[in-house]
Amino acid sequence: MSEAQTALKRRPTEKEGDERHEAIYRAVSDAIVEQRLKPGARLREDALAEVFGISRTGIRKILQRLALEQLVTLTPRRGASVTRPTADEAKDVFDARQLIECGLMPDVARRMDAKAAAELRDMAKQERQALRSGQQSVAIRLSADFHVRLAQLSGNATLAEFVERLCSRSSLILAVYGHRGHLGCESHDHDDLIGYLEAGNGERAKAFMSRHLKAIEASLSIVEEKSDTPDLREVFRL
Repeated sequence: MSEAQTALKRRPTEKEGDERHEAIYRAVSDAIVEQRLKPGARLREDALAEVFGISRTGIRKILQRLALEQLVTLTPRRGASVTRPTADEAKDVFDARQLIECGLMPDVARRMDAKAAAELRDMAKQERQALRSGQQSVAIRLSADFHVRLAQLSGNATLAEFVERLCSRSSLILAVYGHRGHLGCESHDHDDLIGYLEAGNGERAKAFMSRHLKAIEASLSIVEEKSDTPDLREVFRL
């Protein structure tokens, strides 16, 4: 058992509670994105509580947080399960991203400065490195973080928050229906986009973002699979 797994199993002090819940949340979230927990898989509160050694109340709070991000679906009398994105839902998510993210590009271009451009280039570099090293789930998260940061740079906090929620749903869609070792777009796309924004060319950036999102959506291969009940100890290797 690794040190991280031992830390998850150990009963924390009250002071460590928040950190422990965050670690468990991240462990479940990563398991979903990495497809160790498949779409439709049931997530029983009692089983998760036993696996991680915390109360069902604590697990319930974590599942509710995941449900807000739409990684988990909560159903009355049936409990929690990993969200199963459908073709229609994927289309809705990417249609919404087209409307919002593309529309924000002129504002981002007007507000772009050297510091922000350097920050974005560093994020794009980390994403490429993760993909090259086979860390698909990390690359998906970094790609989502890049798009969220772009939205934040627009100065519209409300739309940036909405983009964050859409990117969370997109991460699950891409993890489930995307292709291993590829994020559905060219590895240099984010760098090219930064170039347009840094040059203050909001309209070029808007058009490029539209093509970028369409390429990701077009790369998806949506195939429905049956639900199952996973062995949680095997999933989390505890």
